[in-house]
Amino acid sequence: MLDQQRRIPTVLTAQELMDKAFHRASKIRKDGNSALDTKKKTALAKITASGDIVISTLDSYLRAFPKLEKTEDFFPQLVDLVVGLDSLKHSLGALSWAAYRTERLKNGYLAMIRRAQDIERVESLRRGFYGRLSSVIRQIGDDLENVNKARNAMRKLPSVDPGMPTAVIAGFPNVGKSQLITALSNATPEIAPYPFTTKGIVVGHMEHRWRKFQIIDTPGLLDRRLEERNAIERQAVLALQYLTDVMVFLVDRSETCGYSVDKQMALLDSIRNGFPGVPLITIESKADISPAGEFPLRVSAMDGTGMDELRSVLIDELVKVAESKEAEQGL
Repeated sequence: MLDQQRRIPTVLTAQELMDKAFHRASKIRKDGNSALDTKKKTALAKITASGDIVISTLDSYLRAFPKLEKTEDFFPQLVDLVVGLDSLKHSLGALSWAAYRTERLKNGYLAMIRRAQDIERVESLRRGFYGRLSSVIRQIGDDLENVNKARNAMRKLPSVDPGMPTAVIAGFPNVGKSQLITALSNATPEIAPYPFTTKGIVVGHMEHRWRKFQIIDTPGLLDRRLEERNAIERQAVLALQYLTDVMVFLVDRSETCGYSVDKQMALLDSIRNGFPGVPLITIESKADISPAGEFPLRVSAMDGTGMDELRSVLIDELVKVAESKEAEQGL
């Protein structure tokens, strides 16, 4: 699905689609045995070409969009939040109707032209088809624009794999989340646009034997108490719930992040309540400059303190998730 969302082509406006169809058809000329035969063959070719262009173009849009239903899964929930699944499905249905209607019109006018007995009748039918086809395309003008907006929004969604065991990093800004992902990941984490914040989602990966795991930081989503969020942000967190297999929460006891330990603990309680049933690993970051607290895991991504222990604990939790998913799939 991730690759599919990237392959969705730019959706033409109604005017652009008409221009594409009729411009291509305008170049067609066919020779016949008589003036009437020439007119018929040319009209038949023009109608076939313009109709087929519209049908194939609309069909390409319909094939390109992934099948989306309102299920308890990360990607459909995210698309519903950003685009609106009901609105998108309605517009895709309108495009499907237009492709079907164009096919019916094309076949009907081709049959009438084949039976026509004079040049004026052939030309009248050709113009009639062009008019009817233009009307069909204009009727889906708003739907084409809506589908293109959806396409643009979906292409910007984060490149995460909902099927991969995933750890999500939470905590206030500047507690060391991005540094932690960099230290845990085998490569430089990917930073991609995220539709709910001005910053970017950070995605890294870990490998253990033959398995691969995902580590994600979502700046602007899990750095405030859930009760303080607006409706859209709460929906975004809801979507994130379907992705999160393990939560890692960072506490900066040095308070160099700019937030008191009390505020950080209040956020921890909010995260714990907002993600019930999700394993929660709480660690103290910046161990190189902060005093020890109540949590046994203390790490520093700067000098490597505690990183091996954290990696071991995190992998153990993610392996449990992977084994559970594999058992459900009968692997």
